[in-house]
Amino acid sequence: MKLNCRSRDIYTSVSNALSSTANKKDLQKLHSLLITFGLSKSLFLSGKLISKYSQFKDPSSSLLIFRENPHTNNAYLWNTIIRAMTHNEFYAKALEFYAEMRKLQVKPDSYTFPSVINACGSLMDLRKGIFIHEHVKKLGFDSDLYINNTLVDMYSRCSELGRAREVFDEMPSRDIVSWNSLISGYTSNGCFKEALEVYTQLRIGGLVPDSFSFSSVLLACGVLGEVEEGQIVHGLVEKVGAYKDVIVSNGLLSMYFKFDMLNNCDIIFNEMVRKDSVTWNTIICGYCESGFYEESIKLFLEMVDSFKPDILTITSVLRACTYVGNLKLGIYVHNYMISNGYKCDNIASNIIINMYAKCGDVLHSREVFESMGNHDLVSWNSLLNGYIENGLYEEAIDLLRRMKKNFQPDFITYVALFSICTELANANFTEELHCDIIKQGFGSTQILGNALVGAYAKCGKMEDSLKQFETMEVRDTVTWNSIIASCGNSKTSSLGLTMLSRMRKEGIMPDVPTFLSALPLCSYLIAKRQGKEMHGCILRLGFESNVPIGNALIEMYSNTGSLRNSILVFEQMKTRDLVSWTAVISAYGMFGEGRKALIAFQNMKAAGIFPDHIVFIAVIYACSHSGLVQEGKACFEQMKKDYNIVPRIEHYACVVDLLSRSGLLTEAEEFITSMPLKPDASIWGVLLSACRASGDMKIAERVSEHVLELDTNDPGYYVLASNVYASLGKWDRVRKIRTSLKAKGLKKEPGISWLEIQNKVYYFGAGDRFFEQRKEVVELLDDLSGLMAKEGYAADVRFVLHDVGEDEKVDMLCGHSERLAIAFGLLNTKPGAPLMVMKNLRVCGDCHTVTKYISKIMKREILVRDSNRFHLFRDGSCSCRDHW
Repeated sequence: MKLNCRSRDIYTSVSNALSSTANKKDLQKLHSLLITFGLSKSLFLSGKLISKYSQFKDPSSSLLIFRENPHTNNAYLWNTIIRAMTHNEFYAKALEFYAEMRKLQVKPDSYTFPSVINACGSLMDLRKGIFIHEHVKKLGFDSDLYINNTLVDMYSRCSELGRAREVFDEMPSRDIVSWNSLISGYTSNGCFKEALEVYTQLRIGGLVPDSFSFSSVLLACGVLGEVEEGQIVHGLVEKVGAYKDVIVSNGLLSMYFKFDMLNNCDIIFNEMVRKDSVTWNTIICGYCESGFYEESIKLFLEMVDSFKPDILTITSVLRACTYVGNLKLGIYVHNYMISNGYKCDNIASNIIINMYAKCGDVLHSREVFESMGNHDLVSWNSLLNGYIENGLYEEAIDLLRRMKKNFQPDFITYVALFSICTELANANFTEELHCDIIKQGFGSTQILGNALVGAYAKCGKMEDSLKQFETMEVRDTVTWNSIIASCGNSKTSSLGLTMLSRMRKEGIMPDVPTFLSALPLCSYLIAKRQGKEMHGCILRLGFESNVPIGNALIEMYSNTGSLRNSILVFEQMKTRDLVSWTAVISAYGMFGEGRKALIAFQNMKAAGIFPDHIVFIAVIYACSHSGLVQEGKACFEQMKKDYNIVPRIEHYACVVDLLSRSGLLTEAEEFITSMPLKPDASIWGVLLSACRASGDMKIAERVSEHVLELDTNDPGYYVLASNVYASLGKWDRVRKIRTSLKAKGLKKEPGISWLEIQNKVYYFGAGDRFFEQRKEVVELLDDLSGLMAKEGYAADVRFVLHDVGEDEKVDMLCGHSERLAIAFGLLNTKPGAPLMVMKNLRVCGDCHTVTKYISKIMKREILVRDSNRFHLFRDGSCSCRDHW
């Protein structure tokens, strides 16, 4: 650089050079020149040097220049060093210089106070701020526009909005900065309504808002949900061209996300000429919070090409990965964090733990957990939930033991742990949790109380479930729903209906989950009247349009023997889902209406409902119970070829049942041996049952061997095999099977039948000798036996599988539970009235024949529901056409 020799010219040249210096290196060269030319002590040039060093973030050099300058009695130099300290965020140092300046009796001027007041605001030192405000007044600067603007800002930062407003109101003149300071003060302190009021006054005063005004007021509109006002502000933004400012556009994006107006967000984002990292962070987080997870992930992948996301965006995307179950992208985001040096606090680490766990990668979830320096309660709960959701219950229990050494579990921990109790049916663990809950003082927590009711019931501890229910001081709808559902789980269905009645008497209004728990109870008890009453209540409460309720009603009516009502409910449903169609197809199947089931299946496909593996089970089942062999086989092939559904063991069982019921036993056996899956006991059991019914003992004996080889824990299959050997007279094999059952602790499920008469349910067991009117029932059955014999009936003793005499076998047949129930019903209902009987097992062949005769002799319609289907006996014939 060439300098003139004349002093004045040198001074001017150096001054201009200082103003235009663009980097610290050039500044230091100029500083050296000033020393060389003896100008380093110049008041004006020293001030410029202090400012320049401050600008280049070198406050130490600024301090050195200030201390070496002799003009310490000049306010200009003090103002410069105070401003330099404030600019570099050395706010306490700035205030020390102000105190030193006052001590040396250097009189502050109007340029001193903005920086000093700004330092007070940054430190949120209200006491010093008030003290300096008093100085301002004393020196007569209380009408200065710039000082007042900084006072408004300082008081706002210190949350003294009353003082800020007082300064603002007393200002003799205001500019846009004055208004912005007050509006910003209100918004930063959460007073959004007041911010909008001040903005309105600004507009009434004729001032045009700037970018800072808009950014504050847009935030206020968004938080308050002031859609109309927000759109008016947006219109003004467009009119004055403020949308070009990226800060304003970001504010618009944020506001419209709060309004849930995503189309507007799309438009703003796409029209933005310039986008910064805040823009990307806002739109990615916005989409994630609005549930558009795929979109937020897509934008994140675009963003990382040009901008570095902040930790909030990173965690939002990780949450999105969690919701959509995208483990691959979750791993990518986690690796991106590591490679770009993001520091994970507990919040971020917990989100990563949760992401891995929810996406099924429990190993990585555990690794992140173990790598954390400090765990909080959320960390433990996140990993614990991960174990539970992935079925790793023992690991969850071990983690709980370890957790207790460091943290006391909270009620969220216990709610999660109760799912272990229900899945494992672990009564001891449930009791342990219950004790912990009481010790930790959570005993009165409603959520945990409700969970305990359900947990005890699912562990088979119905008495403890009821005890927990009765000891709860407050019972909400969920409590009642839990106990009603628990009654269904424990087979105490009548108690469930009693609880529903009690719930209504105590003034608790049933909701949708109540009915979804209670309607299946009617199915189990054949409680037609209660089912109809519930239906009426559903209509009164306006729940009839709820699809799950409609589906439950279809099942309730079909299970209680009213196919007609079941179909009526289905036809009246305005919206039907796949479950609705599956329910109605199953209903047709249970009543032997296979053709109608197939028509419903075709109508479902025509309605655009895509079938799943469950509906195919229902369709093939319906074909099986109507003898529609070719149609059932066609459905099985259609499932594979047209819908690419890989058959499961249940589908193969249905086809075996289809063939077996129609007497195609050899084809059924060949089908089993050609299966790509290993046949289980259920597959062989279906064929074995059909062999017994048809009398084909050759295949039956072969199949029995297969059943016994599988060593199943279901006693039903051993009983079937035992019955085969009993039919063949191989009593040694029978005794061997029964000994094996006893050794394994397995028991045959006893045959039970029941019916409802005048709102009371009566139960009967096979060979039962202790029930009401037993004498009359036995006498009626004896009379009926004589009448049936005249009609040509002869007892089929093949269905008595005990090594006893013929007469004793006949007596045992007469003691079958369904016969006792039918006879009891005939004695206690009006002549000609229809009867409905339920049985937990398949009706035996002889009882099926007997019921045909009884329906003809007594001129009664008898509906029997066994474990497979409904049988409607009328005038000596059955609706099943002997296909059961």
